[in-house]
Amino acid sequence: MSKPKIAGKRPVIFELEPGTYYWCRCGRSGDQPYCDGSHKGTEFTPIEFKIEEKKECALCLCKHSGTQPFCDGTHKSLKEDE
Repeated sequence: MSKPKIAGKRPVIFELEPGTYYWCRCGRSGDQPYCDGSHKGTEFTPIEFKIEEKKECALCLCKHSGTQPFCDGTHKSLKEDE
């Protein structure tokens, strides 16, 4: 599998309402951290996630988190060329 494009090296923090969201896995979306369909023609697909109650979430922008779509701090260890 190809490596995703790093959209940022820190998370974005949102207070999300209950609902279904689609997190960009490829890093190409112009609507980060959400999918805008820019992955079409690649091997990537968005990750669907559900929020059951209003809460603050740190969403990953580096696209390398082990807890996608949520940030786990992996961005701190990425090299510039990853």
